[in-house]
Amino acid sequence: MAAEAARVLEFPDDYIYGTAAPNSAAYEEPAARPVEIPAVKERIRERERADAQIMAQNLPAISLFAVFGALLIGIMLIFIVLAQISFNEIASETARLNTQLGELSEKQRRLEITFESVIDMKEVERYARDELGMSKPEADQIAVVHPVPVDKAEIVISVSESWIQGFGAFISQLLGYFASG
Repeated sequence: MAAEAARVLEFPDDYIYGTAAPNSAAYEEPAARPVEIPAVKERIRERERADAQIMAQNLPAISLFAVFGALLIGIMLIFIVLAQISFNEIASETARLNTQLGELSEKQRRLEITFESVIDMKEVERYARDELGMSKPEADQIAVVHPVPVDKAEIVISVSESWIQGFGAFISQLLGYFASG
C-alpha cells in the first residue's frame, strides 16, 4: 500500500551545472495576457470623454481648494472694508464728541465765572447776620489748638541682615508665584 500511496515527483533533468537548482531556461514562461475588466474599460472611456469635453471647452482646470481660498480671501476683504468703515464712523463720532466736550467745558467755565460774580459777600454776610442770627467770633472765642508731636522710630539694619532679608523676601515671592500658578 505504501507504494501505491507514494507520489512520484518528476523534474526535468536540466540543472545548472554543479548545483541542485533547475535551469530556468528550460521552462517556458507563460505569455502575459492583459486582464480585461469590463467595468474598468467603461469607466476609462467615460473619463476620456469627460476629459475631451473639458479640453474642447478650453477651460482651465481649477482646484476646489483654490476656489475656497479665493472665496475666503474675498470674505476677509469684505470684513476688512466693513471694519474700516466702522472705524471711520467711530473716529468721526469721537471727534464730534471731543468738540462737544470742549464746548461744554467752556460753557461750564463761563457759568462758574458768572456764578462767582453773582455772589456778593456783603449780601451773604447780611443774610447770615439778619436771617440766620450768626455773628463774627470775638477774640476771646478763638482758641488755637496745637497738635501733639508725632512719634518717630528708626530701625537700623546691618548690610548683611538686609541682604539676607531681601533674599528671603525674593524666595518667598518666587515660591508664592509658583504656588499660585
